[in-house]
Amino acid sequence: MSAGALALGLGGMLLSLTLLIWLAYRGWSVLLLAPLCAMLAALVSGEPVLAHWTQTFMSSTGRFLAQFFPLFLLGSLFGKLMEDSGSVDAVARFMIDRLGTRHALVAVVLGGALVTYGGVSLFVAFFVLAPMAQALFRSADIPRRLMPAAIMLGTATFTMSALPGTPALQNAIPMPFFGTTPFAAPGLGVVASLVMAGFGLWWLGRAAAAARRNGEGFVEPDHGGAEDEDRGKSGLVRERATLAQAFDPAEIVNGAAASDYAGPPSPFVALAPLVVVVAMNFVMNVVVFPHIDATYLAEPRWGATTLSAVAGVWGVSVALALGIIVLVALNRGRLGALRESVDAGANASVLPVLSVGSLVGYGAVIAALPAFEVVRDWVLGIGGGPLVSLAVATNLLAGLTGSASGGLTIALDALGGTYMRLAAEHGIDPALLHRVAVMSSGTLDSLPHNGAVVTLLAVCGSTHRESYRDLVVVSIVGALIALAVVIVLGSLFGSF
Repeated sequence: MSAGALALGLGGMLLSLTLLIWLAYRGWSVLLLAPLCAMLAALVSGEPVLAHWTQTFMSSTGRFLAQFFPLFLLGSLFGKLMEDSGSVDAVARFMIDRLGTRHALVAVVLGGALVTYGGVSLFVAFFVLAPMAQALFRSADIPRRLMPAAIMLGTATFTMSALPGTPALQNAIPMPFFGTTPFAAPGLGVVASLVMAGFGLWWLGRAAAAARRNGEGFVEPDHGGAEDEDRGKSGLVRERATLAQAFDPAEIVNGAAASDYAGPPSPFVALAPLVVVVAMNFVMNVVVFPHIDATYLAEPRWGATTLSAVAGVWGVSVALALGIIVLVALNRGRLGALRESVDAGANASVLPVLSVGSLVGYGAVIAALPAFEVVRDWVLGIGGGPLVSLAVATNLLAGLTGSASGGLTIALDALGGTYMRLAAEHGIDPALLHRVAVMSSGTLDSLPHNGAVVTLLAVCGSTHRESYRDLVVVSIVGALIALAVVIVLGSLFGSF
């Protein structure tokens, strides 16, 4: 293509991305923004607009929905039932009671890690953990401004992107592209988790000690806070939040709490569904699927696919479904409004999956434009090899979109095949690509416009000015350090 056409195409891509970010940050729905901005980029590039809308945008969005809607649906349902049964509250309170005021920071972090690694949605965890953390920080006289960072460290760092087997959506997205499982590169995932958790706890402990020396203690919020349930329905919070995780916060207040029908579950009953999800995820992906005959999947009626392309999603789906069954069986008396809770959980999955799917469709249109070849060549030409270029590309897209899942899917849709080819040429295990890609999606996505950040600050009654600095250190700096460690270890020793 000519230099003029190339410049015009790149300019159109940049303009459309700028508009998408700016308007999404101001609370406009990405369901409308994504196709409009994609068509703007196609128009400026001289490409057929309507063909890109129906054939490129909608086809890519449809593929995303077909692959991942079961995980959105089951994950949201599991999280809502865990909340309404009182199980999330019981698990978090168990950790806090055991560790107590002396270890308030560790209690909040581990409580959040336990429920999210067990499959509870990030936003459900936010709304449950925030009031508990506030009470604990008040007792320990720890500055309230550290609450968002402590909750984020436990819920949206190592349990989202590093711990092997995590049922988080981000950990599932690379599986169809690389033919991997949720347990890809387990040793590297454990190392990365220890780095993230250790660094984050060190920073929070250091910040709390400095505040103590300066005479700074807990101060009650003077605006909203953890008990303000209407914040989940805020249009601005809702639109940003549904791009960040697979749960619509507007459904938090629907259904009925266990306290309306029965007392809270025991820690054993509350933990049982989480254990089932983790255990069955491992059994399905490591024990069952490697030993079954799934050659029938090659038939056209099943999409001419392979077991490796679908096993990861199947495994997580089965694990969540069994977790839901166990949860309902153990807490039927506490779920007096079961139908309302189920409806709320199912409804909570719809807006997030459509929002992220629309972002994926936008990325597909951009990747199909002739000018994108220049961007692709630049990304692949980054020094350091395929692992570094994959990390940079995913970081940038997750940061620009404010969505770990959206940025990751866009990156893999556009470049996944290329990285698989490069992996074969360089002898790189696809499991290592999987772990690097997932961890890269969970770093710069926590920029100020990220929906999880906005929601967490809202439910904690805090602001960016008060709490964002510490949140950046534990969720971005710590994650980048862990990512660098994984890339170095993976380059030296391969996947393990």
